Amino acid sequence: MNNSLKVLFIILVAFVLVAFLGPFYIVTEGEQAIVTRFGKIVKAETDAGLKFRVPFVDNVSRYSKKILIWDGEPQRLPTSENQFIWVDTTARWIISDPAKFYESVSTMNQAYARLDDVIDSAVRTIIAQNPLAESVRSTDKIRTVSEENQEAQKITDDEGNGPSFSFTTGNNFPSIKMGRKMISDQILTRAKILTPQYGIELIDVVIRQIRYSDDLTQSVYARMITERNQIAQAYRSYGEGQKAEWMGKLEREQKSIISGAYAKSEEIKGRADAQSTQIYGDVFGRDPDFYNFWKSMESYKTTLPSLNKTLTTDMDYFRYLYNSEGR
Repeated sequence: MNNSLKVLFIILVAFVLVAFLGPFYIVTEGEQAIVTRFGKIVKAETDAGLKFRVPFVDNVSRYSKKILIWDGEPQRLPTSENQFIWVDTTARWIISDPAKFYESVSTMNQAYARLDDVIDSAVRTIIAQNPLAESVRSTDKIRTVSEENQEAQKITDDEGNGPSFSFTTGNNFPSIKMGRKMISDQILTRAKILTPQYGIELIDVVIRQIRYSDDLTQSVYARMITERNQIAQAYRSYGEGQKAEWMGKLEREQKSIISGAYAKSEEIKGRADAQSTQIYGDVFGRDPDFYNFWKSMESYKTTLPSLNKTLTTDMDYFRYLYNSEGR
């Protein structure tokens, strides 16, 4: 009886273990699985549904079928001109061959480590083969705008309507042949050569951010400051020129007004003197002696106060002062 109970107990435990571990498992949507037996791949399940395995013998490794994101660490890289920049990239990828993925990397951490090596190496190579402008720009629009500004500046210079900025030329913006999009495509093409051996397919690689290194940033800032100072000096020079021009116009206008006013005043004074002389002539013509007396008095007022010499009173000049008859 006891032996029968033991056998029954063992059968019950085995049944529970089988029921717990189960011969069946579910592969969900967006998931794929690798079934291994004693370390060897038995089959790859890429479709969702209820699947079978041998309990205690088969092991199931599950991987995502969804698009996955890889985010790299920013790298300090040299361009073809040996200018150092910080490049931050990101990529999208999928597990295209779960069996090869399991054999080569097994875990997601190992997969990301392989992607770090492959993509970072491709980024370094492509960035080093191209000038800085190819990585930071996608079009020649800035060059087009600069040329338009130059043309407008040339018109302004010819018309003399503003300061000249001829020193800020578009030669600082070299023409690009590829641009950032094609640079990213080249990185993707180079990286995709190596990823299939890991069961990985790269969808795209995108340069998320490019930042100047500290030494290059200081150089750019210094160049910007120099150009801004040149522009400020151009405005100051133009302003000083305009000021001098307007001051010259003002001075000429002032002299013209003063000259016209003086001529007008002299004309009025001349007419007044003529009228005064005529009036004096009419009045004093009636009494010549009184006229001579009056003119002598006027002469005394202007001459004697400033005279430093001693004069005799017997002079005919003083006849109206010392002659009792006043003649």
